[in-house]
Amino acid sequence: MTPILGTVLGREGAEYRVVTGGAEVRAVLRGKVKLSTPKVVVGDVVQLEADAGADLHGIIGVEPRRTVLERRVPGGRGVRPIAANVDQVFIVTAARNPDPIPQLIDRLLVLAEADGIAAAVVLNKVDLDPGTALGERCRRAGYPVYPTSIKTGEGMDTFKLALAGRASVVAGPSGVGKSSLLNAVQPGLKLRTGELSRRIKRGRNTTVSSVMLPLLAGGYLVDTPGFSEVGLWGIDPRELAECFPEFRPFLGDCRFGDCWHKSEPGCRIHEAVAGGAVAEDRHQSYLVLLAELEGQPEEWE
Repeated sequence: MTPILGTVLGREGAEYRVVTGGAEVRAVLRGKVKLSTPKVVVGDVVQLEADAGADLHGIIGVEPRRTVLERRVPGGRGVRPIAANVDQVFIVTAARNPDPIPQLIDRLLVLAEADGIAAAVVLNKVDLDPGTALGERCRRAGYPVYPTSIKTGEGMDTFKLALAGRASVVAGPSGVGKSSLLNAVQPGLKLRTGELSRRIKRGRNTTVSSVMLPLLAGGYLVDTPGFSEVGLWGIDPRELAECFPEFRPFLGDCRFGDCWHKSEPGCRIHEAVAGGAVAEDRHQSYLVLLAELEGQPEEWE
């Protein structure tokens, strides 16, 4: 029998919720997949085998992943995949109340870049403050910016259009309006997210899991608890500069081939900062994150 394909929406104990052919089924791991590494996560496209008369399908294989969103343990070691085949990550910040933290935005953008996933910034609560300077800062770095306001509706149609037909993650610190954004995108979506999260975390030994929610306009929204509190474990310090898009045109042209873009003579990044091509505070964020990476213990330590 030829296996059918489905997309994993979530996990409840040993069972997985999988959508296939427009219907949702329950499935369990079978055979070698039980021992496979990495483990099955939301967004994985899996091969299903149905048993006649059985309530559960069997997951007998996993298709190659296009992308993997990974959670890096803050203040520790290890990388854990939390969602597969993600198309884009939206970093949500408020223009005011709470005041934005540019370095936190940069950290989350770096994580998306390290995982090879397209990123954008949602500048919420623009009814309180237009956030012009922050929006321009992010655009100069190479990121699309979506100004939004739940109160006035500004930018919501554009944001909904950006979500349609794609698998998206919305991440950011508390208080910036993520819940309100989700409800505005699709009424009841945040409520469903909360219900699913409570069900998934009901077991005493169950770790926090992600869920993938279908959108009425097409596509999926991935809810990833804890994604906004992450470390940088596993990122090679020498690859950090590549995670800043506005640095890339200048990389490889420094006087010294092993330039760290700190204070070395002939550094093209320093010249770009002095010339206004790279924002000075973006370079400062790079230096802070670089120091964090350089201070990490080796895997064998």
